[in-house]
Amino acid sequence: MAICQKEENQQVCNCSYPCDKKGMCCECVLYHRKRGELPACYFPDAAERTYDRSIAHYMRIQK
Repeated sequence: MAICQKEENQQVCNCSYPCDKKGMCCECVLYHRKRGELPACYFPDAAERTYDRSIAHYMRIQK
């Protein structure tokens, strides 16, 4: 079983939303996946700050 590297993950996490999953990537990915979303780390900082984690938003900014 892998051990969470929470402190190290927090240093590279670009999520600006205050939540209890920051730095716990496996929990963050699972949370957003259940909602049909992507986590903040898929988005550039400006797009991340909109809090729109939808796949449609991700696809729009990839063009």
